[in-house]
Amino acid sequence: MIHTLEKFARHHREIFYLLLRRYLASGRDFLLRSDIHDEFEKLLNEQDDANSARLDLQHFVEVVQEAILAAPWVCFAVRSQVARWEYLRVHADSLNIDRISISEFLALKEQRIKDSSIQGSNPIGANAHWTLEFDIEPFNREFPKLKESRSIGNGVQFLNRHLSSQLFDDIGKGDKKLLEFLRAHKCGGQQLMLNNNLREVSELRDAIRQADKLLAKNHAASGWRDVAPSMQALGFEPGWGRDIGRIRDTLRLLSDILEAPDNGRLEQFLARVPMIFSLLILSPHGFFGQANVLGLPDTGGQVVYILDQVRALERQMLEDIYEQGLDIDPSILVVTRLLPESRGTTCDQRIENIDGTRHARILRVPFRYPEGEVIPHWISRFNIWPHLEQFAMDVEIEVLAELNGRP
Repeated sequence: MIHTLEKFARHHREIFYLLLRRYLASGRDFLLRSDIHDEFEKLLNEQDDANSARLDLQHFVEVVQEAILAAPWVCFAVRSQVARWEYLRVHADSLNIDRISISEFLALKEQRIKDSSIQGSNPIGANAHWTLEFDIEPFNREFPKLKESRSIGNGVQFLNRHLSSQLFDDIGKGDKKLLEFLRAHKCGGQQLMLNNNLREVSELRDAIRQADKLLAKNHAASGWRDVAPSMQALGFEPGWGRDIGRIRDTLRLLSDILEAPDNGRLEQFLARVPMIFSLLILSPHGFFGQANVLGLPDTGGQVVYILDQVRALERQMLEDIYEQGLDIDPSILVVTRLLPESRGTTCDQRIENIDGTRHARILRVPFRYPEGEVIPHWISRFNIWPHLEQFAMDVEIEVLAELNGRP
Protein backbone atom coordinates (compact mmCIF):
# COMPACT_ATOMS: atom_id res chain seq x y z
CA MET A 1 0.00 0.00 0.00
CA ILE A 2 2.84 2.43 0.72
CA HIS A 3 4.12 2.12 -2.86
CA THR A 4 0.64 2.83 -4.24
CA LEU A 5 0.35 5.91 -2.09
CA GLU A 6 3.82 7.16 -3.04
CA LYS A 7 2.95 6.80 -6.70
CA PHE A 8 -0.26 8.75 -6.19
CA ALA A 9 1.60 11.52 -4.33
CA ARG A 10 3.93 11.92 -7.33
CA HIS A 11 1.17 12.10 -9.96
CA HIS A 12 -1.55 13.94 -8.01
CA ARG A 13 0.46 16.02 -5.59
CA GLU A 14 -1.94 18.96 -5.36
CA ILE A 15 -5.10 17.04 -4.52
CA PHE A 16 -3.25 14.83 -2.03
CA TYR A 17 -1.88 17.95 -0.33
CA LEU A 18 -5.38 19.49 -0.19
CA LEU A 19 -6.86 16.30 1.26
CA LEU A 20 -4.29 16.13 4.09
CA ARG A 21 -4.78 19.80 4.84
CA ARG A 22 -8.52 19.25 4.95
CA TYR A 23 -8.09 16.49 7.52
CA LEU A 24 -5.83 18.68 9.68
CA ALA A 25 -8.26 21.59 9.45
CA SER A 26 -11.00 19.53 11.08
CA GLY A 27 -9.61 20.50 14.48
CA ARG A 28 -9.87 16.92 15.74
CA ASP A 29 -7.19 14.55 17.03
CA PHE A 30 -8.72 11.43 15.48
CA LEU A 31 -10.79 10.66 12.41
CA LEU A 32 -12.98 7.62 11.96
CA ARG A 33 -13.32 5.73 8.69
CA SER A 34 -16.55 7.58 7.85
CA ASP A 35 -14.92 10.97 8.50
CA ILE A 36 -12.00 10.13 6.21
CA HIS A 37 -14.32 9.03 3.41
CA ASP A 38 -16.72 12.00 3.79
CA GLU A 39 -13.95 14.60 3.61
CA PHE A 40 -12.52 12.85 0.55
CA GLU A 41 -15.89 13.00 -1.25
CA LYS A 42 -16.37 16.68 -0.34
CA LEU A 43 -12.94 17.53 -1.74
CA LEU A 44 -13.62 15.74 -5.02
CA ASN A 45 -16.93 17.54 -5.42
CA GLU A 46 -15.16 20.88 -5.02
CA GLN A 47 -12.47 20.09 -7.60
CA ASP A 48 -13.39 20.22 -11.30
CA ASP A 49 -10.41 18.17 -12.42
CA ALA A 50 -10.44 15.59 -9.62
CA ASN A 51 -11.98 12.71 -11.54
CA SER A 52 -8.63 11.45 -12.75
CA ALA A 53 -7.47 11.16 -9.14
CA ARG A 54 -10.66 9.55 -7.86
CA LEU A 55 -9.94 5.95 -8.82
CA ASP A 56 -6.31 6.10 -7.77
CA LEU A 57 -7.09 7.39 -4.28
CA GLN A 58 -10.51 5.76 -3.83
CA HIS A 59 -9.03 2.37 -2.94
CA PHE A 60 -6.73 3.84 -0.31
CA VAL A 61 -9.53 5.82 1.34
CA GLU A 62 -11.75 2.74 1.42
CA VAL A 63 -9.20 0.60 3.30
CA VAL A 64 -8.17 3.28 5.84
CA GLN A 65 -9.80 2.50 9.19
CA GLU A 66 -8.74 5.54 11.23
CA ALA A 67 -6.36 8.48 11.26
CA ILE A 68 -4.41 10.34 13.93
CA LEU A 69 -3.84 14.03 13.33
CA ALA A 70 -0.66 15.48 14.79
CA ALA A 71 0.36 18.38 12.53
CA PRO A 72 2.27 18.29 10.30
CA TRP A 73 1.81 14.50 10.39
CA VAL A 74 -1.25 12.47 9.45
CA CYS A 75 -1.03 8.80 10.48
CA PHE A 76 -3.27 6.18 8.90
CA ALA A 77 -4.26 2.66 10.03
CA VAL A 78 -4.75 0.74 6.80
CA ARG A 79 -6.48 -2.66 6.58
CA SER A 80 -5.57 -3.66 3.05
CA GLN A 81 -7.19 -7.10 3.40
CA VAL A 82 -8.50 -9.44 6.07
CA ALA A 83 -5.91 -9.81 8.86
CA ARG A 84 -3.43 -7.51 7.06
CA TRP A 85 -2.69 -4.09 8.55
CA GLU A 86 -0.22 -1.32 7.71
CA TYR A 87 0.45 1.89 9.60
CA LEU A 88 1.59 4.87 7.52
CA ARG A 89 2.74 8.36 8.41
CA VAL A 90 2.43 11.19 5.86
CA HIS A 91 4.00 14.63 6.18
CA ALA A 92 1.33 17.14 5.14
CA ASP A 93 3.87 19.59 3.65
CA SER A 94 6.51 17.43 1.98
CA LEU A 95 4.14 14.48 1.35
CA ASN A 96 6.86 12.09 2.48
CA ILE A 97 5.41 8.73 3.45
CA ASP A 98 6.87 6.37 6.06
CA ARG A 99 5.78 3.01 7.37
CA ILE A 100 5.53 2.92 11.18
CA SER A 101 4.98 0.07 13.62
CA ILE A 102 1.73 -0.59 15.44
CA SER A 103 3.51 0.32 18.70
CA GLU A 104 4.44 3.73 17.29
CA PHE A 105 0.89 4.24 16.05
CA LEU A 106 -0.65 3.42 19.44
CA ALA A 107 1.95 5.49 21.31
CA LEU A 108 1.05 8.50 19.16
CA LYS A 109 -2.65 7.93 19.88
CA GLU A 110 -2.00 7.90 23.63
CA GLN A 111 0.16 10.99 23.36
CA ARG A 112 -2.60 12.90 21.55
CA ILE A 113 -5.04 12.05 24.36
CA LYS A 114 -2.54 13.24 26.99
CA ASP A 115 -1.84 16.44 25.06
CA SER A 116 -5.57 17.16 24.85
CA SER A 117 -5.98 16.65 28.60
CA ILE A 118 -3.17 19.09 29.34
CA GLN A 119 -4.83 21.70 27.13
CA GLY A 120 -8.06 21.19 29.04
CA SER A 121 -10.21 20.05 26.13
CA ASN A 122 -10.65 16.54 27.51
CA PRO A 123 -10.21 16.20 31.31
CA ILE A 124 -8.71 12.76 31.60
CA GLY A 125 -9.71 12.20 35.21
CA ALA A 126 -8.10 11.75 38.57
CA ASN A 127 -5.55 9.23 37.31
CA ALA A 128 -4.01 11.08 34.38
CA HIS A 129 -0.54 9.85 35.36
CA TRP A 130 -1.16 6.37 33.97
CA THR A 131 -2.72 4.87 30.89
CA LEU A 132 -5.03 1.88 30.91
CA GLU A 133 -3.49 -1.09 29.09
CA PHE A 134 -4.94 -4.48 28.15
CA ASP A 135 -2.61 -7.45 27.76
CA ILE A 136 -4.25 -9.62 25.08
CA GLU A 137 -1.16 -11.67 24.31
CA PRO A 138 -1.54 -15.48 24.20
CA PHE A 139 -0.64 -17.72 27.17
CA ASN A 140 3.00 -16.72 26.82
CA ARG A 141 5.04 -14.55 24.51
CA GLU A 142 6.52 -17.56 22.67
CA PHE A 143 3.15 -19.19 21.97
CA PRO A 144 2.73 -19.61 18.19
CA LYS A 145 0.22 -17.33 16.50
CA LEU A 146 -2.02 -17.84 13.48
CA LYS A 147 -0.95 -15.50 10.70
CA GLU A 148 -2.98 -16.45 7.60
CA SER A 149 -6.44 -15.01 6.97
CA ARG A 150 -7.76 -18.48 6.07
CA SER A 151 -7.10 -19.46 9.70
CA ILE A 152 -9.72 -17.03 11.03
CA GLY A 153 -12.32 -18.98 12.98
CA ASN A 154 -10.03 -21.95 13.57
CA GLY A 155 -8.27 -20.69 16.67
CA VAL A 156 -9.74 -23.27 19.06
CA GLN A 157 -8.70 -26.18 16.82
CA PHE A 158 -5.20 -24.71 16.48
CA LEU A 159 -4.95 -24.22 20.24
CA ASN A 160 -6.05 -27.77 20.96
CA ARG A 161 -3.64 -29.23 18.39
CA HIS A 162 -0.79 -27.31 19.98
CA LEU A 163 -1.75 -28.27 23.54
CA SER A 164 -2.18 -31.94 22.68
CA SER A 165 1.20 -32.00 20.93
CA GLN A 166 2.77 -30.43 24.03
CA LEU A 167 1.22 -33.14 26.20
CA PHE A 168 2.68 -35.76 23.89
CA ASP A 169 6.14 -34.20 23.58
CA ASP A 170 6.53 -33.24 27.23
CA ILE A 171 5.22 -36.42 28.80
CA GLY A 172 5.72 -36.04 32.53
CA LYS A 173 5.24 -32.27 32.24
CA GLY A 174 2.13 -31.72 30.13
CA ASP A 175 0.08 -34.37 31.93
CA LYS A 176 1.25 -32.95 35.28
CA LYS A 177 -0.08 -29.54 34.18
CA LEU A 178 -3.37 -31.20 33.27
CA LEU A 179 -3.58 -32.71 36.76
CA GLU A 180 -2.92 -29.30 38.35
CA PHE A 181 -5.49 -27.73 36.03
CA LEU A 182 -8.20 -30.16 37.17
CA ARG A 183 -7.35 -29.64 40.84
CA ALA A 184 -7.62 -25.85 40.48
CA HIS A 185 -11.36 -25.72 39.82
CA LYS A 186 -13.60 -24.37 42.57
CA CYS A 187 -16.83 -22.43 42.77
CA GLY A 188 -18.06 -20.64 45.85
CA GLY A 189 -15.67 -22.64 48.01
CA GLN A 190 -16.83 -25.96 46.53
CA GLN A 191 -14.02 -28.14 45.18
CA LEU A 192 -14.65 -29.48 41.67
CA MET A 193 -13.16 -32.25 39.51
CA LEU A 194 -10.22 -33.46 41.68
CA ASN A 195 -9.30 -33.14 45.34
CA ASN A 196 -5.97 -33.32 47.16
CA ASN A 197 -6.08 -37.11 47.40
CA LEU A 198 -4.57 -37.14 43.90
CA ARG A 199 -1.09 -35.58 43.76
CA GLU A 200 0.63 -37.52 40.98
CA VAL A 201 -0.39 -38.45 37.44
CA SER A 202 0.21 -42.12 38.20
CA GLU A 203 -2.30 -41.83 41.06
CA LEU A 204 -4.80 -40.20 38.70
CA ARG A 205 -4.43 -43.01 36.12
CA ASP A 206 -4.99 -45.62 38.81
CA ALA A 207 -7.97 -43.73 40.26
CA ILE A 208 -9.62 -43.55 36.82
CA ARG A 209 -9.36 -47.34 36.48
CA GLN A 210 -10.84 -47.92 39.94
CA ALA A 211 -13.60 -45.36 39.31
CA ASP A 212 -14.59 -47.03 36.05
CA LYS A 213 -14.95 -50.40 37.82
CA LEU A 214 -16.98 -48.76 40.58
CA LEU A 215 -19.28 -46.95 38.16
CA ALA A 216 -19.80 -50.05 36.03
CA LYS A 217 -21.67 -51.60 38.96
CA ASN A 218 -24.27 -48.80 38.88
CA HIS A 219 -27.08 -48.12 36.42
CA ALA A 220 -26.12 -45.58 33.74
CA ALA A 221 -29.02 -43.33 34.73
CA SER A 222 -27.95 -43.14 38.38
CA GLY A 223 -26.64 -39.76 39.55
CA TRP A 224 -23.47 -38.41 41.14
CA ARG A 225 -25.02 -38.45 44.60
CA ASP A 226 -25.40 -42.22 44.40
CA VAL A 227 -21.62 -42.67 44.13
CA ALA A 228 -20.29 -39.43 45.65
CA PRO A 229 -18.71 -40.84 48.87
CA SER A 230 -16.85 -43.59 47.00
CA MET A 231 -15.73 -41.26 44.19
CA GLN A 232 -14.49 -38.59 46.62
CA ALA A 233 -12.47 -41.23 48.47
CA LEU A 234 -10.76 -41.98 45.14
CA GLY A 235 -10.02 -38.28 44.63
CA PHE A 236 -12.93 -37.17 42.41
CA GLU A 237 -15.26 -34.25 43.08
CA PRO A 238 -18.48 -33.08 41.37
CA GLY A 239 -18.24 -31.79 37.80
CA TRP A 240 -17.72 -35.01 35.81
CA GLY A 241 -21.36 -35.36 34.82
CA ARG A 242 -24.94 -35.59 36.08
CA ASP A 243 -25.39 -39.31 35.50
CA ILE A 244 -23.15 -42.37 35.60
CA GLY A 245 -23.07 -42.69 31.82
CA ARG A 246 -21.69 -39.17 31.31
CA ILE A 247 -19.27 -39.49 34.23
CA ARG A 248 -17.75 -42.67 32.75
CA ASP A 249 -17.57 -41.07 29.30
CA THR A 250 -15.74 -38.00 30.66
CA LEU A 251 -13.31 -40.13 32.64
CA ARG A 252 -12.54 -42.19 29.56
CA LEU A 253 -11.83 -39.03 27.56
CA LEU A 254 -9.30 -38.02 30.22
CA SER A 255 -7.79 -41.51 30.24
CA ASP A 256 -7.38 -41.41 26.44
CA ILE A 257 -5.71 -38.00 26.62
CA LEU A 258 -3.24 -39.21 29.24
CA GLU A 259 -2.55 -42.31 27.17
CA ALA A 260 -2.17 -40.62 23.75
CA PRO A 261 -3.04 -36.92 23.51
CA ASP A 262 -5.32 -36.04 20.59
CA ASN A 263 -6.61 -32.58 19.77
CA GLY A 264 -10.14 -33.82 19.05
CA ARG A 265 -10.50 -35.61 22.36
CA LEU A 266 -8.83 -32.73 24.20
CA GLU A 267 -11.41 -30.33 22.77
CA GLN A 268 -14.26 -32.66 23.79
CA PHE A 269 -12.85 -33.01 27.30
CA LEU A 270 -12.22 -29.30 27.89
CA ALA A 271 -15.77 -28.55 26.76
CA ARG A 272 -17.01 -30.69 29.65
CA VAL A 273 -14.87 -29.16 32.39
CA PRO A 274 -16.90 -26.73 34.54
CA MET A 275 -15.01 -23.45 34.31
CA ILE A 276 -17.48 -20.62 33.69
CA PHE A 277 -20.09 -19.69 36.30
CA SER A 278 -20.04 -15.90 36.09
CA LEU A 279 -19.59 -13.63 33.09
CA LEU A 280 -18.93 -9.92 32.76
CA ILE A 281 -19.95 -8.09 29.59
CA LEU A 282 -18.72 -4.52 29.20
CA SER A 283 -20.76 -2.09 27.13
CA PRO A 284 -19.91 1.50 27.99
CA HIS A 285 -22.41 2.80 25.41
CA GLY A 286 -24.81 5.45 26.60
CA PHE A 287 -28.49 4.69 27.27
CA PHE A 288 -28.19 0.93 27.73
CA GLY A 289 -31.61 -0.19 28.91
CA GLN A 290 -34.51 -2.44 27.98
CA ALA A 291 -37.14 0.14 27.05
CA ASN A 292 -37.30 3.64 25.55
CA VAL A 293 -33.63 3.58 24.53
CA LEU A 294 -33.61 2.66 20.85
CA GLY A 295 -33.29 5.81 18.81
CA LEU A 296 -31.33 7.61 21.51
CA PRO A 297 -27.69 8.50 20.69
CA ASP A 298 -25.21 5.60 20.53
CA THR A 299 -27.78 2.83 20.95
CA GLY A 300 -28.63 1.48 17.49
CA GLY A 301 -28.60 -2.32 17.47
CA GLN A 302 -25.95 -2.63 20.19
CA VAL A 303 -28.44 -2.89 23.05
CA VAL A 304 -30.66 -5.45 21.31
CA TYR A 305 -27.64 -7.51 20.25
CA ILE A 306 -26.15 -7.73 23.74
CA LEU A 307 -29.46 -8.52 25.44
CA ASP A 308 -30.11 -11.33 22.93
CA GLN A 309 -26.61 -12.67 23.51
CA VAL A 310 -27.09 -12.60 27.29
CA ARG A 311 -30.27 -14.68 27.05
CA ALA A 312 -28.52 -17.20 24.80
CA LEU A 313 -25.47 -17.32 27.08
CA GLU A 314 -27.58 -17.97 30.15
CA ARG A 315 -29.41 -20.83 28.43
CA GLN A 316 -26.09 -22.38 27.41
CA MET A 317 -24.56 -21.93 30.87
CA LEU A 318 -27.59 -23.49 32.57
CA GLU A 319 -27.48 -26.43 30.17
CA ASP A 320 -23.73 -26.96 30.64
CA ILE A 321 -23.89 -26.72 34.43
CA TYR A 322 -26.79 -29.18 34.54
CA GLU A 323 -24.96 -31.69 32.33
CA GLN A 324 -21.87 -31.34 34.52
CA GLY A 325 -23.97 -32.50 37.46
CA LEU A 326 -23.71 -29.28 39.45
CA ASP A 327 -26.38 -27.31 41.29
CA ILE A 328 -24.83 -23.87 40.85
CA ASP A 329 -26.62 -20.74 39.65
CA PRO A 330 -24.68 -18.82 36.99
CA SER A 331 -24.41 -15.05 37.04
CA ILE A 332 -24.11 -12.61 34.13
CA LEU A 333 -23.46 -8.90 34.58
CA VAL A 334 -23.75 -6.38 31.77
CA VAL A 335 -21.81 -3.32 32.92
CA THR A 336 -22.64 0.01 31.36
CA ARG A 337 -22.88 3.68 32.30
CA LEU A 338 -25.21 5.12 34.89
CA LEU A 339 -26.87 8.31 33.64
CA PRO A 340 -28.68 10.43 36.27
CA GLU A 341 -30.16 12.45 33.37
CA SER A 342 -31.88 9.33 32.03
CA ARG A 343 -34.50 10.92 29.71
CA GLY A 344 -37.34 8.73 30.93
CA THR A 345 -35.36 5.48 30.76
CA THR A 346 -34.10 3.18 33.52
CA CYS A 347 -30.50 4.25 32.87
CA ASP A 348 -30.42 6.03 36.24
CA GLN A 349 -30.90 2.71 38.10
CA ARG A 350 -27.75 1.06 39.49
CA ILE A 351 -28.99 -2.51 39.06
CA GLU A 352 -31.71 -3.93 36.81
CA ASN A 353 -32.79 -7.52 36.14
CA ILE A 354 -32.74 -8.51 32.47
CA ASP A 355 -36.13 -9.64 31.17
CA GLY A 356 -36.30 -13.25 30.04
CA THR A 357 -33.44 -14.37 32.29
CA ARG A 358 -33.13 -15.69 35.83
CA HIS A 359 -29.54 -14.82 36.63
CA ALA A 360 -28.59 -11.82 34.44
CA ARG A 361 -28.54 -8.18 35.46
CA ILE A 362 -27.48 -4.78 34.19
CA LEU A 363 -25.02 -3.00 36.50
CA ARG A 364 -24.56 0.71 35.87
CA VAL A 365 -21.48 2.61 36.99
CA PRO A 366 -21.21 6.38 36.38
CA PHE A 367 -18.48 8.41 34.77
CA ARG A 368 -16.90 10.92 37.12
CA TYR A 369 -15.22 14.30 36.96
CA PRO A 370 -11.56 14.43 38.17
CA GLU A 371 -12.81 15.64 41.57
CA GLY A 372 -14.98 12.51 41.93
CA GLU A 373 -18.37 14.08 41.23
CA VAL A 374 -20.71 11.98 39.07
CA ILE A 375 -21.15 13.20 35.49
CA PRO A 376 -24.95 13.38 35.13
CA HIS A 377 -25.31 13.72 31.37
CA TRP A 378 -24.78 11.50 28.36
CA ILE A 379 -21.43 11.69 26.54
CA SER A 380 -21.02 10.47 22.96
CA ARG A 381 -19.10 7.22 22.56
CA PHE A 382 -16.63 9.16 20.38
CA ASN A 383 -15.63 11.24 23.40
CA ILE A 384 -15.62 8.72 26.27
CA TRP A 385 -11.94 7.69 26.04
CA PRO A 386 -10.63 10.19 28.61
CA HIS A 387 -13.00 8.72 31.23
CA LEU A 388 -12.27 5.01 30.76
CA GLU A 389 -9.33 4.72 33.18
CA GLN A 390 -11.36 5.89 36.17
CA PHE A 391 -14.40 3.99 34.91
CA ALA A 392 -12.38 0.75 34.74
CA MET A 393 -11.27 1.08 38.36
CA ASP A 394 -14.79 1.93 39.55
CA VAL A 395 -16.17 -1.04 37.61
CA GLU A 396 -13.64 -3.39 39.22
CA ILE A 397 -14.76 -2.39 42.71
CA GLU A 398 -18.48 -2.64 41.87
CA VAL A 399 -18.19 -6.00 40.06
CA LEU A 400 -16.13 -7.70 42.75
CA ALA A 401 -18.68 -6.57 45.34
CA GLU A 402 -21.68 -7.61 43.25
CA LEU A 403 -20.35 -11.04 42.28
CA ASN A 404 -18.41 -11.64 45.50
CA GLY A 405 -15.42 -12.67 43.38
CA ARG A 406 -13.87 -12.46 39.94
CA PRO A 407 -15.95 -13.15 36.83
